[in-house]
Amino acid sequence: MRYEDVAIPLGWAWSSPFARWQGSLSEVPTLDVAVAVTSRALSDRGADVGSLEGVVFGWTVPQAEIFYGAPTLAARLGATGVSGPMVSQACATSVASLHVAAGAVEAGGGTQLVVAADRVSNGPTLLWPAPGRQGGAPISEHWLLDNFARDPWAGESMLATAEAAAAEMGVSREELDDLAALRWEQYQAGLAEDRAFQRRYQVPVEIRLRKGALIVDADEGIRPKQRDTIAALPPAAPGGLHTFATQTHPADGCAGAVVTTTADARRLSGGGVVRILASGFARVAKGRMPQAPVPAAMSALRAAGLSIDDVQAITTHNPFAVNDAWFTRETGVKAEDMNVYGCSLVFGHPQGPTGLRSIAELIETLRLRGGGLGLFTGCAAGDTGAAMVVEVTD
Repeated sequence: MRYEDVAIPLGWAWSSPFARWQGSLSEVPTLDVAVAVTSRALSDRGADVGSLEGVVFGWTVPQAEIFYGAPTLAARLGATGVSGPMVSQACATSVASLHVAAGAVEAGGGTQLVVAADRVSNGPTLLWPAPGRQGGAPISEHWLLDNFARDPWAGESMLATAEAAAAEMGVSREELDDLAALRWEQYQAGLAEDRAFQRRYQVPVEIRLRKGALIVDADEGIRPKQRDTIAALPPAAPGGLHTFATQTHPADGCAGAVVTTTADARRLSGGGVVRILASGFARVAKGRMPQAPVPAAMSALRAAGLSIDDVQAITTHNPFAVNDAWFTRETGVKAEDMNVYGCSLVFGHPQGPTGLRSIAELIETLRLRGGGLGLFTGCAAGDTGAAMVVEVTD
């Protein structure tokens, strides 16, 4: 979908650091993290909460009281008269949330706050009454583990989709290891000079506790991916190519952005804007999830009237190394020209906010280059993909 007049004020897209699951944020409710991070982000930018006319809240893992998620989040931020939709589309939640906010802006709905947050740690086990079963035993589902393990339509795990895509393209274990090691080296560039790049967009998580405070001010639980070390790892599945180094890890975190018209974005930033040009969604063959970012990207680029050769920076959500291997083969983009400060393969995957963090990194990458066109794309459960094209102008 193409957008004519939708923008983010330059510097008004942010993300918390990501904490690996069962880490520091594993027992903090999603709404508490969302309120803490968003409050800090808005305050740091001098935002007037009273000027918000809508909120879009993206999440994928149920938490206590999230039934009231969007209005509760808005009220706790001080926007007591504001509400809006909640969006849940697995790993495409960030793009879908921005897509909803952009539509609201185009329709005259005013300035929208987009927040995406998830706690993948300690996901719920759901029980449904089944009085007709033996002994009335309920039907149960572990929200995370059962769904990671099996797509109910394709009948395969997410890892199986990665292996199927790898087999189809004929990629080698060595190529996947090389790509993971490259992404690790690129992530290290974001840590240089006391994390100078990451500090451009990251907002620490600060949660007040009964005694003291919980602070997460840098990514937590990152696994090194040096080439000589990961080569010795066994495959994650018998006979497979992917290891625990060439796939991402679950995480907890929050990200957000303010979405409005170009004129209002320029007023809020005092200068530059990030125009949201287009979004795209796509679905590929059953059990081929890692291939979906390519048609999603092509859909967004077509809507924007652009080609892959027109963009100056690309970030991806790549839960498996084969995602980027497939993307480079299909588009001709060099692996080293993508994700130049790392990606979800390294920093982890809280689902809902993952894409927004990568979009924030895309924006800051373009800012450092003096502006230009950027593309984000990534896969999502159900063999789907989602993409967004932006233009940074100072």
